[in-house]
Amino acid sequence: MFQTIITAEELHQHLNHSDWVVFDCRFNLMDTDAGFANYQVGHIPGAFYLHLDNDLSSEVTPETGRHPLPDPLKLSSALSKAGVSTHIQVVVYDDCGGAMASRAWWLLKWLGHDEVAVLDGGFPAWSSQYPVDNEIPEAEAARFETQLRSSMNLSVDELQSALNDADILLVDARAAERFRGEVEPIDPVAGHVPGAANRPLTDNLDNGCFKSSEQLKSEWLELLQGQPCNNMVHMCGSGVTACHNLLAMEIAGLKGSRVYSGSWSEWIRDPARPVAKG
Repeated sequence: MFQTIITAEELHQHLNHSDWVVFDCRFNLMDTDAGFANYQVGHIPGAFYLHLDNDLSSEVTPETGRHPLPDPLKLSSALSKAGVSTHIQVVVYDDCGGAMASRAWWLLKWLGHDEVAVLDGGFPAWSSQYPVDNEIPEAEAARFETQLRSSMNLSVDELQSALNDADILLVDARAAERFRGEVEPIDPVAGHVPGAANRPLTDNLDNGCFKSSEQLKSEWLELLQGQPCNNMVHMCGSGVTACHNLLAMEIAGLKGSRVYSGSWSEWIRDPARPVAKG
């Protein structure tokens, strides 16, 4: 079973297996209809579509960030309709180096399903070698059994408590200029959580694919500075690309880090929470 990443060649070898299910997770934050439109034009044969806002998140409220965690039962239902059950190998992909697909990958782990992998290089890696189609697949519904792993995620209250006790190393996956507060194209407040470190998700990639496990391990161990992996918590703008950094650590064999899913867009909902720049 593949539990971190998979190559286009490996997926091609297994594509028609009855115990494999593929999901297209392409999405554009600035044009939320673009991902599904691209899916309709062409996708990996047999792939279903998961929409970041509609499937992989719940509705935004005044207290939440931009992409609150989905209702586990609703997401489980969507997975069941696509034929996902225990021991089904799931593959997820996007067209942006795994930035969106890693959210789906992490959510399946959160629901208790370990047999899920991100297509390394995504749709570009596939379409440059193998055919695509525009048929909307149908599947025999399965029973997806949820075993929620709530400890994989920190609430904002848990994060604040851990920060006060200096028990965690918080790492932000946003681009460096956003982290420093020099620009903020999406959220109303610029900056970062005081004490956080910055590791842009693009640092995990080399020409659109993940760096080798050895290189990732070396880079993440340097950031850990001797701390255990379970002290590390990942965040970003809305809890989506934070999963990319966690995936990179898993590829490196560094297991046990967690996600603050509310991330920056939730943190700034309360003006009493501190903001740092620079």
